[in-house]
Amino acid sequence: MSRCTAPVRGHRTASGAADCPVHGGRGYGYYSPPRSYSPPSAYTPRSNRGGGTSSGGGSISSRVRPSWSPSGSSVTYTPAEVRALTPVRRTVELRARQEPDLRDVFLCHAWDDRRGAATELHDLLVAKGVSVWFSEKDIVLGQPFLREIDRGLAKSHTGLVLVTPALLKRVDRRGISDKELSELLARDLLIPVVHETTYDDLRRVSPLLGSRNGLDTAEDSMADIATKIAELVAVENDLAVPLSPTN
Repeated sequence: MSRCTAPVRGHRTASGAADCPVHGGRGYGYYSPPRSYSPPSAYTPRSNRGGGTSSGGGSISSRVRPSWSPSGSSVTYTPAEVRALTPVRRTVELRARQEPDLRDVFLCHAWDDRRGAATELHDLLVAKGVSVWFSEKDIVLGQPFLREIDRGLAKSHTGLVLVTPALLKRVDRRGISDKELSELLARDLLIPVVHETTYDDLRRVSPLLGSRNGLDTAEDSMADIATKIAELVAVENDLAVPLSPTN
């Protein structure tokens, strides 16, 4: 019968434990720490438990705040909105330096919306301090309509197009709105505001305009959209001064 060698040789060393005919390296008093430890695959660090963020489009975690939005703003933006509005913001800043006396926005809309959604958006913008070129108040009876539209486009930092079912019909028929859109699309000046329709409907009528991301009243209220536009076109006082050759 084999006997444990611990009383004679001890198990304090690896060789002593290995030579024992009874324990055979199981370590009587000897401990060999494992080289490494890998937690089970189901293990989740405590700091991450219950702290996941939602990837849904409307969740707070998926919203961001662009550089031009004040820290105390009541609205947040989706990443797609920031990507779409960033080039417009650059154009606004550039034109504010070069031509500080221009209107903030030119509002393009269908004639049928002039006393409905277009007036609602106009009034909300004006209430937030935005100067708006709006045909209902800027074209005097008897003035050449197309000539005044051209002047309005030239005298605004950026353009809004209120995309409604009525506007889609007029663009499809190549009405006045189509001319306005063609001018705005030629530059980084255009912000589509989709209202009571969809971008899919817009793409079927105007693929070029539909390729521009913008704002949508299905995602935000008209009041929140007006706030976003007001933030976009607001520039600091030092930006609204033409640059001198030494700047």
